[in-house]
Amino acid sequence: MSKLKSLACVFAMMVSASAACADTVKVGVIGPFSGPFASAFGTPFRQGIETYVSLNGDPAPNTKIEFVYRDLGLGDPARARSLAQELITGEKVQYLAGFVFTPNALAVAPIIESAKIPTVIFNASTSIVVSKSNYFVRTSNTLPQVTVPVAKRALEKGIKRVITIVSDYGPGIDAEGAFKRTFEEGKGEIVESIRMPLSTTDFGPFLQKIRLAKPDALFTFLPFGPPTFGFVKAYNENGLRQSGIQFLGTAETQETDLQALGEPAVGLETGYFYSGVHPSPENKVFVERLEKLFPGAIANPATVAAFDGTHALYTMIKAISGKPDPAAAMAAIKGAKWESPRGPISIDPQTRDIVQNVYIRNVKRDASGKLVNEEVKTYANQPDYGAAAAAK
Repeated sequence: MSKLKSLACVFAMMVSASAACADTVKVGVIGPFSGPFASAFGTPFRQGIETYVSLNGDPAPNTKIEFVYRDLGLGDPARARSLAQELITGEKVQYLAGFVFTPNALAVAPIIESAKIPTVIFNASTSIVVSKSNYFVRTSNTLPQVTVPVAKRALEKGIKRVITIVSDYGPGIDAEGAFKRTFEEGKGEIVESIRMPLSTTDFGPFLQKIRLAKPDALFTFLPFGPPTFGFVKAYNENGLRQSGIQFLGTAETQETDLQALGEPAVGLETGYFYSGVHPSPENKVFVERLEKLFPGAIANPATVAAFDGTHALYTMIKAISGKPDPAAAMAAIKGAKWESPRGPISIDPQTRDIVQNVYIRNVKRDASGKLVNEEVKTYANQPDYGAAAAAK
C-alpha cells in the first residue's frame, strides 16, 4: 500500500469511514455489448455479473471490485488482442473475463500467458481454448461436453441414421466430431456430415438436401442468437418435422429466442447445461433477483455462465485478499465446487474446465402458456469429452 493511501486509511479509521481503505480490483470484461449478438451474450453477461454482485456484495473484506467493459463483436482476433492489451496496460486490470467466440479467445491467449492475468471464459466453447493458457478457466461448457449426452440420448431412443449439420468453425467441428464418435461407437450411422459457412443465413438448400436423404434425425450446432433462430424456423418451414426427421441439438432452443420461435418449437429436444426453469432453490433465488434488477430479463445460459464466472472471480479474489498474485489465484479456483443455478458444478483441477450436469430439455408450454425448456433427463457430472478424445 502506498504511503499516501496509508495516511488516508489512518484518517478514515479516525472518522469511521473504513470504505476509504478498501482496495479495488479491476476486472476487464470483453464481449459483444452492441450489434446482433448483444441480446444473446453481451447483455446477459452484464446482467449475470450484476446479479451475482447484488446477491453477494464485495468479494472480500476491504476489497471492492470494478468491472470495465469493452465491446467486441463476431470473430475479430486483432481487436480482441488490442482490447486485452489496453485493459491490462492502460486500465491495469488484474483479471479478464467474457469472450464469446473461440477465435477471439485464442487470439488473446499469448497476451494472457505473458502478463499472467487470470481469465474466466464466459462462453467460447471449443475444447482447446482453456489449454492455450495456464491462466484460463471456463464457466460455460464445451461442445463435446453437451454433445455426447445428445448422441447417447439419440441411441437410447432407437435413432439409427443421422445427418450432422454444423457451422464451419471450431465449436461446430468439435460438436460434429463428438456426436460422430459417440453415435458410431453405439452402432449408429452418420449418413453425411455437412458444414455450413459461419455467415450462412439461408438454410433452406441445406435442409432440403437433408429432407430428400430421409435420415431418422439431424444433429446441428450453430452459435446461438440469429443463426439458431433462423435454423429452427427453417427446419419447420422446409417440412423436415412433417417428414419425421427428428431434431437433435444443444442450445438451439435457448431462452432468449424461445418465445419468438412460437408453436413450431414445441416438442423440440436439445441437450444443454441450463434451463430457465431448472427446479432448485438456487435457481429460484437467481431468477427472482435477475428479474428484480432487470425487469423483463430472461435467464439463459449466457447469464448463468457470467453469474458463475463472477463466482470464480470472487473465489480467486477472496483467496488472496484482492492482492496481485496470479499463481495463488489460479490455485484457488482449481478444484473449486459450488451449487450454481444450473446445478452442482466444479472446476477440474488439471484442465481448469467446468464439470457439470447436462440436461435433455423438451420444449413445452407451462401453465401460463409460456414456452419453457423442461428437463426430462440428466446426465450428471459431464467432463470435457473433447480433451479426453485428444488425449487418446
